[in-house]
Amino acid sequence: MTDRLLNHRAEGAPSAPPLLLGPSLGTSCALWDAVAPELSAAHRVIRWDLPGHGGSAAGLITAGASVGDLADLVLTLADALGAERFAYAGVSLGGAVGLHLALHHPERVSSLAVICSSAHFNGAGPWEERAALVRREGLADLAEGANARWFTPGFTVPRLVRDHRDADPESYAACCDALAAFDLRDRLAEISVPTLLIAGREDPATPPAHLREIADAVPGAALVEIPGASHLAPAERPEAVLSALRAHLDGGARRGMEVRREVLGDAHVDRAQQRQTPFTARFQDFISRYAWGEIWTDPTLSRRERSMITLTALAAHGHYEELAMHVRAARRNGLTPEEIGAVLLQTAVYCGVPAANSAFAAAQRVLAEEDTAAG
Repeated sequence: MTDRLLNHRAEGAPSAPPLLLGPSLGTSCALWDAVAPELSAAHRVIRWDLPGHGGSAAGLITAGASVGDLADLVLTLADALGAERFAYAGVSLGGAVGLHLALHHPERVSSLAVICSSAHFNGAGPWEERAALVRREGLADLAEGANARWFTPGFTVPRLVRDHRDADPESYAACCDALAAFDLRDRLAEISVPTLLIAGREDPATPPAHLREIADAVPGAALVEIPGASHLAPAERPEAVLSALRAHLDGGARRGMEVRREVLGDAHVDRAQQRQTPFTARFQDFISRYAWGEIWTDPTLSRRERSMITLTALAAHGHYEELAMHVRAARRNGLTPEEIGAVLLQTAVYCGVPAANSAFAAAQRVLAEEDTAAG
């Protein structure tokens, strides 16, 4: 902790694209515990604490603070860490900071995700009352109601409730001052960075209508609603938030799905998606992002070459059902039956005759089906 910089935690390779994660009022960077480590595989993830929350000094803001003041602290942190341009995602007050940054400092923000937040927070009155209450009585009583404000019934994260109770009351009240004065509704159309809105469908504090209002006003913005999530969606539904953020931040899953359909065909991909369950959803996302969104899109090899390599590898390992699927893909990628046969003949030399024998049988069935369909 320092008196000048927001407390923060950095994860991921220093050379990776920076991603700043902002918290909700009353929480700490622990809000991102179930999401940040996964995002750090592709980004330099930097989580930060609000003033007087977690490890951040209380004196970083004072009474009458604005969201702009918080945004300036975030920019000071980014400068100190050498993050000239960064992606940003924030929850509630952290999301408001992101909107301010995207509007006033678009040259610094490569993409924006606003989670369970708003372009306004229902007027100044309730926040002024809360600020006065906290200045008068502290945070203990308010923290007792945190679960009802933050989570669906029966869910809790004790660490976050404890952080709420332990926050500095004056800093918390100053953050309430910032929320009371915040209203960007008349300027949302000026935001030009790629923007994603994520709403918790059960969120009483910033219900989906608040996120929809932003999505309708920001050019090109996208909206995702998460069932079973209340106000702190990254803590309550981390898998869903992670999936949405990955698709938004790098576009790998989106581009991967396009390539997957081009190579394997719509019918196969549609069947795979229909079979998807909550248990397999993360694996399907991984396949779309990594295999199809990164490997198959690498221009170093042509799709014809990738098909030949894939057929060889599948034959070598005895994955004949998968091989049949990739024989169809090889035909889409321009390989003739003669070329497919030559590839499998090559496997007989280097992978073994039994493997090639089974591979020829699987390929022959697929090619015969193709001839029947053509006839």
